[in-house]
Amino acid sequence: MGGGSVSVWLAEAEGDPARRAAGIERIWGQGGCVALAGPGERQRLADELAAAGALDPGPAVLLGSGGSAGARRWCLQPLAHLQASARATGAWLEGLGLDPATCLHLNPLPLHHVSGLLPLVRCRIWGAELRWLAAEAMRDPRRLVAGCPLPSDRPVLLSLVPTQLLRLLEDPAGLDWLAACRLIWLGGAALPADLAARARAAGLPLAPCYGATETAAMVCVQSPQRFLAGEPGCGTPLADVRLRLDPLSGAVEVATPRLSPGCLRHGRFEPLLRTDDGWWRSGDAGRLDAAGLQILGRLDGAIHSGGETVFPEQLEARLLAGARESGLPLATLLLLAEPDPVWGQRLAALVRPQPGGDAEALIAALSRQVGTWPPAERPRRWLACPTLAATEAGKWRRGQWQEWLQGQQDTLAPGG
Repeated sequence: MGGGSVSVWLAEAEGDPARRAAGIERIWGQGGCVALAGPGERQRLADELAAAGALDPGPAVLLGSGGSAGARRWCLQPLAHLQASARATGAWLEGLGLDPATCLHLNPLPLHHVSGLLPLVRCRIWGAELRWLAAEAMRDPRRLVAGCPLPSDRPVLLSLVPTQLLRLLEDPAGLDWLAACRLIWLGGAALPADLAARARAAGLPLAPCYGATETAAMVCVQSPQRFLAGEPGCGTPLADVRLRLDPLSGAVEVATPRLSPGCLRHGRFEPLLRTDDGWWRSGDAGRLDAAGLQILGRLDGAIHSGGETVFPEQLEARLLAGARESGLPLATLLLLAEPDPVWGQRLAALVRPQPGGDAEALIAALSRQVGTWPPAERPRRWLACPTLAATEAGKWRRGQWQEWLQGQQDTLAPGG
């Protein structure tokens, strides 16, 4: 690739998403490529672009991808791929009896994530109205409800990540607001079973979905009807997608014309790795049957402990659900692997209590909660981490927190 230049848009420097979206569309209209940096990534992206030199893929976008395990890279997606994704999603809506052009699409997700960029492209393709929701309002349900009353004369579509859903569910005003939506796409991270149960009990029209930056967002989605009927997982593939599982690792593999051409990493453009027969292998382990796809967890986050394969995300969801049921002041937690001479790997738990919560008492209660779990699933160490937080899109930078954990080697666990 070569010949042109890339305009870098810095998410932390541009507060108004509508103004940023207009700038992105202007550059696309001029045949240019936009590189979108997230908060704190300005210099990192600028260095990558400088090292790469000329890059001229035509109308396209570079988006950060693959940061969960510390292997950050910048994924290229041509505008044509984003538009194909939008068309496939529109066709799926039509299959539910919805005319995409008549819908109001609400977007609270950041533009430097593919899930926050696609609503812009979808609405341009569909001819629908797009309304941006401020991150500050999403953290304050009553402010959101007051600032964004929902129309009753047309369907409202909403895109959320699980952390946003939980915050709104826990406020009566937020719950009523959600219930007025016609369809709520839920992606970005796994939907915990207890949160799914609460959403079903409230009759919320969730549409859990799965996708990646490399696939130009959504590749499979579950209808609200099937979600409310109790089906787990994230549904069946869109019309332009095929899914399968790698027989050895269980990794989800995707075939679609909108796969990314490649990624910028270490100052070089690297073509997207594919199997010999053209499939892209994701980093997610899954289960695939007639009902659709279920994600078991990240393969790069899975640990092998005492001969068992353990997916920390599933255990995190169980702990969070148990803490809520018991009224424990747990804000969030993260399970990471540490080497062990006997087991191979053991889990360590990073814990952030709610404001005013007693970290020591919380850890003791959580340790008792897992007392009957299989040994491979029980954390060997528990550590209070006051700064622990996922990204605004609900994803964990596990590599970052793994480095933090490595600096805490002298802290031992109760009951380890």
